[in-house]
Amino acid sequence: MTTPARHRRARQRPIRAIFAALAAGVTAVAVLGGLGVVPSAASLHQASGGDAESPTLRPAAYDGVGEPSADASPTQESQTQESPTQESPTQESPTQESPTQESPVETSIEEALPVDSGQGRRIVFSEGRQRVWLVSGRQRVKRTYPVSGSIYDNLDPGSYEVFSRSEDAWGIDDSGTMHYFVRFAQGERAAIGFHDIPVADGSPVQTVAQLGTPQSHGCIRQRRTDARALWRFAPVGTTVVVTA
Repeated sequence: MTTPARHRRARQRPIRAIFAALAAGVTAVAVLGGLGVVPSAASLHQASGGDAESPTLRPAAYDGVGEPSADASPTQESQTQESPTQESPTQESPTQESPTQESPVETSIEEALPVDSGQGRRIVFSEGRQRVWLVSGRQRVKRTYPVSGSIYDNLDPGSYEVFSRSEDAWGIDDSGTMHYFVRFAQGERAAIGFHDIPVADGSPVQTVAQLGTPQSHGCIRQRRTDARALWRFAPVGTTVVVTA
């Protein structure tokens, strides 16, 4: 006959066996998981995608070695590729309309353009200073030089306009031949204009050294090179300003 104590011990033995078996199973799983035979909880977490905020799942930032990761930040790309400083503004030219292309003549006080001598592209002749100025549309003196005007008072100060030109001409009363004649006014007997020093009987009627003093009977005499320059500068319609 079984006693009550024996009966309780008999009922506890299966329960202890169950707990022992469970403990042995957990230990076996842990050991096998550490050896890679059974997947661990951490590996199962990584395989399922893990936490979106987990730093272990973010791509490494581009450190200059190899290629940047696919979802690297656009700010990692060098911004100097689009920098305005790459294109220097000095490369564009800007100087085709620069007034310095006209090479203005440096003038002394004696050679300075007369005050109130008009505006725009023009020829200026000073009777008192016996000098001519070729002035561009930008108010720059392109050329100035001494001339010989009339010994008579037959040309009034004012504004005129070139109306006729002759590359070769003859003076009245056989007073000589001349070249590059540019007419802008009408005298009592003939037109008045600019030309080179006339030649009569094979000799110039005055010397180059006399330019700068009145020598003519009405026209304005010039050195040959200056007469050629004014000829090129003054087509028909060019303004001529005569000052006292």
